Amino acid sequence: MLDEKNLHAGDASIGSLLRQRQVGHTLPAQIYISHAAYLADCDAIFAKHWIAVGVDCDVEEPGDVIAIEIGTSSIVIVRDDDMNIRAFHNVCSHRGSRLVPPGRSVVGKLVCPYHQWTYDLDGALALAPQMGVDFDRSLHHLKPVALRSIGGILYACLSDEPPDDITHLINKVGPRLAPYDLTNAKVAYETEIIEDGNWKLTMENNRECYHCASNHPELSLSFHSADFGFDPEGLTPTEKDEADALAKAYEEQGKIWETQGLDPSAIEHTVGYPTNFRMQRLIIAGLGESQTMDTRAASAIPLGNMTMSGSGDLHLWGINSWNHIMADHAVIFTAFPIGPDKTLVRTKWLVNKDAVEGEDYDLDHLTAVWKATNAEDANLVALAHQGVSSAGYRPGPYSPFTERALDEFATWYVERMTAHGHAT
Repeated sequence: MLDEKNLHAGDASIGSLLRQRQVGHTLPAQIYISHAAYLADCDAIFAKHWIAVGVDCDVEEPGDVIAIEIGTSSIVIVRDDDMNIRAFHNVCSHRGSRLVPPGRSVVGKLVCPYHQWTYDLDGALALAPQMGVDFDRSLHHLKPVALRSIGGILYACLSDEPPDDITHLINKVGPRLAPYDLTNAKVAYETEIIEDGNWKLTMENNRECYHCASNHPELSLSFHSADFGFDPEGLTPTEKDEADALAKAYEEQGKIWETQGLDPSAIEHTVGYPTNFRMQRLIIAGLGESQTMDTRAASAIPLGNMTMSGSGDLHLWGINSWNHIMADHAVIFTAFPIGPDKTLVRTKWLVNKDAVEGEDYDLDHLTAVWKATNAEDANLVALAHQGVSSAGYRPGPYSPFTERALDEFATWYVERMTAHGHAT
């Protein structure tokens, strides 16, 4: 549970540290490593913003349940008997016991293991033993959690007053995800890893590819490094030619995408907005089909109504998530803090629900690139956390060419912490 005493005791020092943050530089060390900052993040970021929690196909059928830990809280997502997806706090209305453990299960009703209070899948209290004939069950339903499915990706907000700019995510991102029909996909494979670092370091690492060429040989097969920024004055003649060729390729490919109804423009919804997200369509390198070791499609059956192999990588960043959506499959990532120095990274590989493993896709071919990349990133995040925990750390400068998104994320973070009273 949220430690309110420690949270407020740490506010003064957190506020001072947040005010010290220099634009264009990383955050002060204690913002990454202190327990007070972790609790403040759980309160101000993970309890008051729209957080990516999963996908529609996590709960395919009535009675499917998945419990998700979000910071110091837990929610339960269910598919009810009318095929609606609902979310509730994973807390019994009797004496507060957790209803279900983390992960997936299939139930007829939600039954508290402590005293057997029983809830229908719409959250209504169906049975409360030993509470008397005058007990009004209607007053003790499960507490709902705001939930939105956007193109098949689920976002939840624990606050009773969720940020209303979720409409921007719905209106701008929803139409771009629609052709992939992720609501009719399935989870082909899923992994969970614990990174030995603060969640903000996990997100910083994801928002740049400055490190990719020297650390991600598998991913780099399908990435154009120039997509993630470069110093134009520092290019060799060969690199300049490659950058110019890529710019020309985007000009030509953009016209093709537009004829296919695929908007190629980038969406920036970061600094100044509660709901932080960015979306961009990227050309896939190599054979251009998918993020695989040979850059060929991993699944023979495309997602939704996607038919063209050159549709690229639809890249979507969020507060705690990053996603790569391609014609043949999607890779969906969510990150959750489980301590100042521990972050759970959950990865799901989605394919068309009709695709059959061993016939339409090979699991190793599907997952090899991001299995390797996740392991490499976990090592980098651990190294970064070790560094910020050391006496010699001082906030360092972001590259204006390759790390602009990190600077924006840190600026957004300070804005949101300030908005929720942690910088006063």
